[in-house]
Amino acid sequence: MTDIFDSHAHYADEKFDADRDLLLQKWLPEAGIKYIMLAGIQIPDCQKSAQLAADYDYIYYSAGLHPSYLDSRPPDWETQLCQLLTSPKCKALGEIGLDYHTGNENRDLQKKLFIRQLEIAQEYDLPVILHIRDAIGDAIEILKNYHPRGVMHCYNGSADTAQELLHIPDLYFSFAGVITYKNARKPLEAVSVIPSDRVMIETDSPWLAPEPFRHQRTDSRMILRTAQKAAEIRNESVQDFISQCCENACRLFRI
Repeated sequence: MTDIFDSHAHYADEKFDADRDLLLQKWLPEAGIKYIMLAGIQIPDCQKSAQLAADYDYIYYSAGLHPSYLDSRPPDWETQLCQLLTSPKCKALGEIGLDYHTGNENRDLQKKLFIRQLEIAQEYDLPVILHIRDAIGDAIEILKNYHPRGVMHCYNGSADTAQELLHIPDLYFSFAGVITYKNARKPLEAVSVIPSDRVMIETDSPWLAPEPFRHQRTDSRMILRTAQKAAEIRNESVQDFISQCCENACRLFRI
């Protein structure tokens, strides 16, 4: 396969310390990986991603504060974030959003910093990479107010929710290895209803490995399993689906 765009990965993560250079220099390009978007979660991670993007022509990065890492943000996080956003290799702000999964979160702080980062993205004319977990009600309310250009990372919601969010004109939906799991009814239904010009694929490497690699470390070569499953559900050829996803990601991230 060719024209593969892994729209969400974390190669700055320590799980890649042993073989990162070999993966990025050799194995991934040989597997047809054309572009990778490195998603940021906190300032030091974003800085590492920025260096990787500087080292590899086909790699880009985003910078943002993930909702699960807000307590570790530096006092001058906004200044540091904005510095990261000025690089020509920085193509998005994220991943940002709401995560209520554990039930013990500071939801008011999450919403406040989510909104502030949406505003910064508008100021810098950048799309956003959205992390929404067990918080779709609050997220929809905020997204409807701001209408961001961006992508719902690892979309795992229902087809009905997707249809509602599709009214935001420049919002895309990216699917990860989760759609290959046996219990993946909702995201599979969503895959089937997303228009061709609003769909993307990702690995979320090193997490969310597709079947039959589940619970292993993920890398971008495994994205083919996700593409195969999505193309099957959509009754499309795998290469056509991959190429469409690449076109969509390039349009969103202005690559």
